[in-house]
Amino acid sequence: MGTLVTPETRGERIRLTCRVFDGDGVPVPDAMIELWQANAQGKYNHPEDPQPKAVDPAFCGFGRLATDENGVCTFATILPGRVPANDGTLQAAHINVSVFARGILKRLATRIYFAGDPALSSDSILALVPDARRHTLLAQERGVGDWIFEVHLCGDNETVFFDV
Repeated sequence: MGTLVTPETRGERIRLTCRVFDGDGVPVPDAMIELWQANAQGKYNHPEDPQPKAVDPAFCGFGRLATDENGVCTFATILPGRVPANDGTLQAAHINVSVFARGILKRLATRIYFAGDPALSSDSILALVPDARRHTLLAQERGVGDWIFEVHLCGDNETVFFDV
């Protein structure tokens, strides 16, 4: 398990399991998942985040793991806070994800949102995604604080990837 938190990290702890599948629904055993997220207050630990909020010194917000033979990797992290969009509105809590896998020459960029979050309906980035495809960006809660997110590289359930 990849651990982005320390005992001093502020915020609601979550366990996030990512599963990567190819177009035939077969697990991809050698993909790489990178996470980049804001802290619990919605501040990125990066000098280009201009918000006056404090950085949590016990949380860097970055993690990277390879998937195992079942296409799975798991992160111990926190539920991110909401960050401002370019228009000043707040985005729903999300984690930025880069996916690397064999046969993919450039990273695939996507987001993990959290099913059931009331802020989903007002997120300006999620609003760009057709209704019928939004479910591909939602992690599902399997138990309190235990989330699962599936990445489908292609096929009928292909995850929405962003051109960034």
